[in-house]
Amino acid sequence: MQRVRMSLPYYRAQGWEPVVLAVDAPWQTGVREDELLATLPPDIRIVRTRALPNALCRRLGIGNIGLRALPFFLWRGTRLLTTEKFDLVLFSNTQFVTFTLGRLWRRWVGVPYVIDIQDPWRTDYYERPGSRRPPGGWKYQLARVQAWGLEGWTYREASAVMSVSPSYLADLRARYRHFATIPSEVIGFGASRADLAAAMASPTPGESFDRTHGKIHLLYTGASGPVMPHSLKVLFTSLRLYRELHPERAARLHFHFIGTSYVAAGQGKVSVIPVAAQCGVADQVDEVPHRIGHLEALRWQQMADVLLLPGSSDLAYSPSKLYPYFLTGRPVLGLVFRDSVMERLLDELSCAYMVRYHDHEPKDAAHAQLHAFFDLAIAGFPPGSLPVRNTAQFNRHFLAEELTRRQCDLFDRSITPQPAIV
Repeated sequence: MQRVRMSLPYYRAQGWEPVVLAVDAPWQTGVREDELLATLPPDIRIVRTRALPNALCRRLGIGNIGLRALPFFLWRGTRLLTTEKFDLVLFSNTQFVTFTLGRLWRRWVGVPYVIDIQDPWRTDYYERPGSRRPPGGWKYQLARVQAWGLEGWTYREASAVMSVSPSYLADLRARYRHFATIPSEVIGFGASRADLAAAMASPTPGESFDRTHGKIHLLYTGASGPVMPHSLKVLFTSLRLYRELHPERAARLHFHFIGTSYVAAGQGKVSVIPVAAQCGVADQVDEVPHRIGHLEALRWQQMADVLLLPGSSDLAYSPSKLYPYFLTGRPVLGLVFRDSVMERLLDELSCAYMVRYHDHEPKDAAHAQLHAFFDLAIAGFPPGSLPVRNTAQFNRHFLAEELTRRQCDLFDRSITPQPAIV
């Protein structure tokens, strides 16, 4: 949703008139952020559909909005495509089952489709040696079977594909021979200066950081998935060692993790606090486990002294929050796995104090680097202590306007006849 929302003000300038097909509010169960409506152009056409009732589907063990909305998307989308003239269908969400409609519509109506890969549909992450147990029990297994059965069938007739990570495209090329003939492009999410302005014009959060006793607040906003605890363990172990050496200095550091799950207020379970407790530093860590809105997250980021960017053991992970982090101008602490997409992005933008490590190696060097960062934070980041940001590179490649232009270039290529698939 965020990619399309940030791009809507700029599609027309590139010669594309957008029409959005979306599930209507009464049929959604996720967290709503109505203030984001103010960031949309007022004259954008939005066609809203129903979905199967959540209460009924829950009895069958189905809560996935993609599955609940699928028949309504099929009906309404088919009606739109057969009664009006459309040049392209774009799927930009993480409800993978909806991607199958692209191939159906192409067969029935002849309209090409483009898929935006924000997360991998089919992944072997949890089957790799040393990985955590997969979440979700039988639901995970069902989703895995669905991915194996539908991914290749769906992508086979896609006219183009964009992805937030080059690794996702490389995996698909290795998996499907025909994928090499499909136009593809790595296009990150980027950030919008308009979002930041909207966030700062809105009321501040009801709470703010405690500034007594010289406290320094380090903040992470967003989900904390099952692939993140590796970085958190490095961070919290370093904090424990640091306060053993410098208890008074360490006492000034306080860590906040806000919005660590995707559920509404009162429903989320903490995932960061248990890691902090295991490392013996839970008293210096706060966690808000429910999802918060995008603009609220931007406001919290503006108030923090340091923004945290823990890496993932999934080396293909491309953190979309990096780009709004960059716009805030706040110091960023990146804990990155070597040879990861995240490491390359941070090197390219030169916007973070980087602590690099491998999972299966001693962490002494990482702990020493973190201790040095804690000292810099306590000293107020003296001049020259942080890398010089590559603002020119960011402006050229990671603002919403430029990323929309690149999307539209790919759209243009996708409606140009391609060589036949053999």
